[in-house]
Amino acid sequence: MKQSKLLSGLLQNWIAKVFSFIIALAIVVSVRFLNVNDRVVTLPLDVSLPEGYAALSLVPDTVDVVITGSDSLIYLVDPSGIEAKADFSAVDSAGITRVPVTLSYAEDIYTRDGLTVSARPSSVRILFEEI
Repeated sequence: MKQSKLLSGLLQNWIAKVFSFIIALAIVVSVRFLNVNDRVVTLPLDVSLPEGYAALSLVPDTVDVVITGSDSLIYLVDPSGIEAKADFSAVDSAGITRVPVTLSYAEDIYTRDGLTVSARPSSVRILFEEI
């Protein structure tokens, strides 16, 4: 008898209970994911050029690094711990070559706190001629 009262109490106004649960879930998700901001820092780009080729286009010397995460954490990150590299040493013919910008950093610091780090632009292209 007691079970049926408990069950009927749970099933009574079930539409309002489900709706309240969905609203509460939406609030939690919006607070968690809408509180994400970007911090952009400009870092020097280490470019490795190939031997026997000269760059005809501009060789970038900096790259923007975007640190994405919670507002309270992104400004605690020391950007000097991040290195940006573009390696063109494998170029073996004249023309335009594109390589990705590789970021080196202590991954455990960023992944533990839910931060993401990316380069902008994510790749670099240079026009080479044989010398």
